[in-house]
Amino acid sequence: MILDIDARAKGLIFDLDGTLADSLPVHMECWQVVCDTFGYHFSKEVMLEMTGMPTIRFAEYVKEQSGCSYTPSEIAKMKQAEFFKRVESISLLDPVFNLVLKYHGKLPMSIGTGGSRKSVELMLDWLDIWSYFDVVITANDVENHKPAPDTFLECARKMGIEPGDCQVFEDGDMGITAAHAAGMIVTDVRPYINKTY
Repeated sequence: MILDIDARAKGLIFDLDGTLADSLPVHMECWQVVCDTFGYHFSKEVMLEMTGMPTIRFAEYVKEQSGCSYTPSEIAKMKQAEFFKRVESISLLDPVFNLVLKYHGKLPMSIGTGGSRKSVELMLDWLDIWSYFDVVITANDVENHKPAPDTFLECARKMGIEPGDCQVFEDGDMGITAAHAAGMIVTDVRPYINKTY
């Protein structure tokens, strides 16, 4: 089974974590390292369920569930510090990136992610894939995050393409909901990347 685009697509939008980049195990490790400092177990199921949401939303969840003394902002900073140390463990997910290679220069392409601008820039620098994308929208660029459609709508706006003519590639339920809400063509990449976390 080979991943490809819909014939109707005039612009392509890719999620980053878990779609273009095999980064979810690194995020999971970071969250557990942080939570270990105050004796809370961060579950894999929560990571998969909340994939696509910004770090601060995860931090708010951890604060609420653990009852730790840290604020959500402090927890988020701790997690980001751990992530910055591990960015070089991240690799590309070839079934999705091969699609980027195939359509580079033929269709406008963007990244629409719930990651912070700093984390995303570090990942794109490490993976050396900036040049493939016309637009990169992060959690810092929109007020309402996935599952709201704003991230993907902003990608479409900046690419100059109608939302209905955009195809979104996603691995998270939040992102898939957001893409449907934006009225876009949606592809769940999970059956193609064969990753189990």
